[in-house]
Amino acid sequence: MNTKNILFICGGAFEGLDKIIAKRVSQNPMGFGADIRGKTDYHTDEYLKQVEPDDLLKYGLIPEFIGRLPVISTLHSLPEEALMSILVEPKNALVKQFQKLFKLEGVELEFEEAALRAVVQKGMARGTGARALRAVIEETMVDIMYHLPSRPNITKCIITKDTIAKKKEPMYLYEERKSA
Repeated sequence: MNTKNILFICGGAFEGLDKIIAKRVSQNPMGFGADIRGKTDYHTDEYLKQVEPDDLLKYGLIPEFIGRLPVISTLHSLPEEALMSILVEPKNALVKQFQKLFKLEGVELEFEEAALRAVVQKGMARGTGARALRAVIEETMVDIMYHLPSRPNITKCIITKDTIAKKKEPMYLYEERKSA
């Protein structure tokens, strides 16, 4: 198969590649004006910016494949504000999706600002970018959604920071029943 006119685009987390680059980059600097920094002085994104084909070879990619990658470009981790934006702003944002699902049950869903921050922080701790946001929210919401139909008269469900961080019950507002 002739791959002359085929563009290869590779994407992924490449877990551990930063350690290979760190080993290469921080090899005993010597002399006047040497930048003496330890391996812990760098953030993973700083190492990944310095990736070279030899690093990919040590990572385990075969030379024939690396030869098909003439340009190597890296993406940086998303900051907290970008993850927060992804969580709430798009038309199909996770928060809006769950609000719609709750509305089908006749319940208004509200997330406190601190709860959204907790989702973002837990997601950042996982180190998988925006994908982690869905996992963190679903982890919390699945039980709440399961028990919702068995709780009559709920009009509003408020997700708090403790609901996300400590798996505590959300706050519920109930409709008063009028007796006949």
